[in-house]
Amino acid sequence: MKRIGVLISGGGTNLQALIDKQGSVIKSGKIVCVCSNSAGAYGLERAKCAGIPTAVIRKNADCGGDIDEMNRQICAYMKDMGVDVIVLAGYLAIIGGELLKEYANRIINIHPSLIPSFCGDGFYGLKVHEEALRYGVKVTGATVHFVNEITDGGRIILQKAVYIEPQDTPEILQKRVMEQAEWQILPEAVELVCSSLE
Repeated sequence: MKRIGVLISGGGTNLQALIDKQGSVIKSGKIVCVCSNSAGAYGLERAKCAGIPTAVIRKNADCGGDIDEMNRQICAYMKDMGVDVIVLAGYLAIIGGELLKEYANRIINIHPSLIPSFCGDGFYGLKVHEEALRYGVKVTGATVHFVNEITDGGRIILQKAVYIEPQDTPEILQKRVMEQAEWQILPEAVELVCSSLE
């Protein structure tokens, strides 16, 4: 059974999808810790309700504003918790340095578009859906990919398409992409990665 660490920044809806799919979809791994860069992230409550240990490591308050130090501290925490695979579930900070090196090919991220569309620096949250609607695409979706030094540039693991409807607003589209794509393919990708590790 691989040990999974989840990084979050906000509400933790993708984290909840992972918690809900443990034992059914995710059979080769178990969430052993959740770490946030925001003390007020509701996802921390979701983790506590599920009996999962949590930590808060913030760039400014805990690491003197140094992103490399934050990644060092997260890496140390994940190693202390015996983590094998790290899942970014709505984590809005740059992964790099020691963390990326130590967990190469073992960090995965969910992105709310069909990469290579609407991805890269500055594309997160509602902004992705605003751009998809502004551009007029008829199909969007979500992508789970490995994390490397390029934002949203790692190898793709799974994708799922979602059709855009004429009445969509960014908020409506965001909800549909979460429900129809993100919450399905993220647990599936976690299982694929965990089951592939020695």
